[in-house]
Amino acid sequence: MTAITKAAAKSGSATLSIVFVALIGATVLFLAGHAQSATLHDAAHDMRHATGFPCH
Repeated sequence: MTAITKAAAKSGSATLSIVFVALIGATVLFLAGHAQSATLHDAAHDMRHATGFPCH
C-alpha cells in the first residue's frame, strides 16, 4: 500500500512540473512575441516559423 501511495504522489508531482514548465514557456513566447525590441521580436518570429506555427 505504501508503494502505491508513493507512485501516485510522484505522478502528480511530474504532471505539475510539466504544466509549470509549459506555462513558463508559453509566457516567454508571449512576451517575446509582443516585445518592442526588434531583435527580441524577430528572434521569436523566426522560432515560430522554424517550429511550424503560422503567424501571418
